[in-house]
Amino acid sequence: MFGVLGFAGTLALVTGLIHLYLWKRLVRDTTRPGRWRRIGGVTVLVLALLTPATLVGTRQGFYWLAWPGYLWLAVMFYLLVLLAVLEIPMLATRLVLRRSRAAAPAAVRPEPTPAATPPPVPALPPTPGTPPTPASPPVPTPPPVPTAPPEADHEPGRRLLLARGVAIFAGLTATGIVGYGVRTALGPPQIDRVRIPLAKLPRSMDGLRIATVSDIHIGPLTGRAHTERIVSIINRLDADLVAVVGDLVDGTVGELGPAAAPLRDLRSRYGSFFVTGNHEYYSGAEEWVVELDRIGLRVLQNRREEILARGGALDLAGVNDPAGEDLGNAAGPDFDAALGGRDPSRPVVLLAHQPINVYEAAKRGVDLQLSGHTHGGQIVPFSLLVGLQQPVVSGHATIDGTQLYVTNGAGFWGPPVRVGAPPQVTLVELRSP
Repeated sequence: MFGVLGFAGTLALVTGLIHLYLWKRLVRDTTRPGRWRRIGGVTVLVLALLTPATLVGTRQGFYWLAWPGYLWLAVMFYLLVLLAVLEIPMLATRLVLRRSRAAAPAAVRPEPTPAATPPPVPALPPTPGTPPTPASPPVPTPPPVPTAPPEADHEPGRRLLLARGVAIFAGLTATGIVGYGVRTALGPPQIDRVRIPLAKLPRSMDGLRIATVSDIHIGPLTGRAHTERIVSIINRLDADLVAVVGDLVDGTVGELGPAAAPLRDLRSRYGSFFVTGNHEYYSGAEEWVVELDRIGLRVLQNRREEILARGGALDLAGVNDPAGEDLGNAAGPDFDAALGGRDPSRPVVLLAHQPINVYEAAKRGVDLQLSGHTHGGQIVPFSLLVGLQQPVVSGHATIDGTQLYVTNGAGFWGPPVRVGAPPQVTLVELRSP
């Protein structure tokens, strides 16, 4: 209970601070007090409430929040990044304007030079009987009128123009990036082909191919057609094995069973296999294990199977995701159960949803681990944060003597956006020495 409240409080605080910053840069700095500023403030407030409402509401079945909420989440992210990057040039521009104003001379209208006063003319004696002529009063000289520097008159207008220019640029750029990302995320996964040598692989098994896919994320923004397209792509690869490396669904069997049904049509020579990801444990993992087994996927729950192919043998093992144990159902990864007691002369390929499991795999002499989970970062530059949590974000690497391949995943989570990390199905070809 306290964990949920803590998460909700942190989410509300972070969301509020981000939207306060966006209001300052996009509304307050670009408008004068009045109706438009009030309209902008109300709009930002509504969007601030939409973000946590979407993250919480979609888990409660309010799927209509998904499209507007997740799209705004992506736009908000890129607005934040762009405006933060533009802070430095904006500050530099303001300093230049301020210095130019300070350097401008104070234009004060000069005092008029007094005209030379002619010498007094001696008065003639008055003619008898003529009244004296009155003297004309002196004309007062107007005081000098100082004028303000022209730069001071235009300073507020320049700041307003600068703020509006930055807001327009950030808004158009963020929207454009998100539009591109939506097209990429909803498009067909690309095929990545990678050859990985295994020192223990028998020569007779050279070229064994494993179609690897992860993070399909069947959910409120995708449906049966999404699954059918991925199955069709995998089947065209004509693979020997199919490995579905977790995060298949974002919902219960009752909600998404029909959308997952096309997985029964997966074709391979030696079988299709599945390991749980963290999202399975948010969606009823036990029911999904039964359902996937029913439609033909063999679920490797902390166990392994012997693959006999082309006159050789290979161990294919799988471990549960750590989320199983974290959520209190005592079904986390058990590497000893999956890998203990095997023939060490035989190569072993481990299916583990999270790349970070490679450290435990390496302690047990695993030759190759296939993983997903990272989505390749999904949204650049978010990939930088993913790299702080996982040893590899995307692609092939060797960790402590164990080879690791991380696929980008074929779906998406949260915003239907992929930037810099296209959806992917990987064909792993094992090569002997």
